[in-house]
Amino acid sequence: MQTYLISKKISLYLPNSQFNLNVTSMFIDKVKIYVRAGDGGNGCVSFRREKYVPRGGPDGGDGGKGGDVIVEVDKNLNNLVHLFYKRHHKAGRGEHGRGSNEHGRNGEDAIIKVPPGTVIYELKDNKTIFVADLVKPGERVVVARGGKGGRGNARFVTPVNQAPRYCEPGAPGEEKTLILELKLIADIGLVGFPNAGKSTLLSVLTNAKPKIAEYPFTTLTPNLGVIDFGDKKITLADIPGIIEGAHEGKGLGLDFLRHIERTRALIYILDATRNPFNDLVNLQNEIREYNPHILKKPYIIVINKIDLKKPDYEMKDAINISALKRIGLEKLKTRIYEIISIF
Repeated sequence: MQTYLISKKISLYLPNSQFNLNVTSMFIDKVKIYVRAGDGGNGCVSFRREKYVPRGGPDGGDGGKGGDVIVEVDKNLNNLVHLFYKRHHKAGRGEHGRGSNEHGRNGEDAIIKVPPGTVIYELKDNKTIFVADLVKPGERVVVARGGKGGRGNARFVTPVNQAPRYCEPGAPGEEKTLILELKLIADIGLVGFPNAGKSTLLSVLTNAKPKIAEYPFTTLTPNLGVIDFGDKKITLADIPGIIEGAHEGKGLGLDFLRHIERTRALIYILDATRNPFNDLVNLQNEIREYNPHILKKPYIIVINKIDLKKPDYEMKDAINISALKRIGLEKLKTRIYEIISIF
């Protein structure tokens, strides 16, 4: 059974940083950006001037439309780090109209690339307004529309006014403040308290290489990996450790709870050296307080670290494993395949 890694490391240089900050493997899943569409070009006042045509009519062209600001899904992106240091996005303005009925060219659109699973909100009057939820590669939405180009004087000719000497100015483009929020797209989310062994389990089920150590919050970013069953590829997301009060923002809190909203199923990773039953109840309470609908997802209960301590009692339907010693993994893989196959 082939397994492989789909998460990637990202390195970038922040050119305008006072400290010349070098950011490596930075994961950003929420950013605020400012967008401005292009203004429309002005219409033109012009009259035909040719030899032997002493009284040429109006021939002022229309201004071009301002460019739109468009957000588009790029399947090659996996977080919003590229927007962390580029917060302002502006589309091109439309060209002004010219004589001889020449219309100005439309302004160039500004395209903002985002990873699949990006949700867009507009901040307006201290309110957050939903704009779009972009999931499919190539999916796009116009978040700020360019201004309409003004009409030239040739458009205002009437039977009673054969030589209008006025035109329209171009309309301004829309200007908005947006919040972009990434919710990972994965089949299964691994959830558990810090040091329950989520990262270790992900690493042995797939070829993902998350940071692993024996202290809380080793995982500071979600990690993705894929199990390839041949006829089915199942994506797993290792969600950073939840603690009591996470729904109130404690610990890593709301920063990562949202990443389990899109998953089709959950795996609760419980630590055999603690009280697995109490941990399960507390995990589900935190999720319930954040979004009770998540608890309706199918789930698998896994008790990890049985190499260190045997569970004091059998928990119904739980799978006992040791990710470190690779005990019980085949049974878990079978259950993972079964639970995703029901969709």
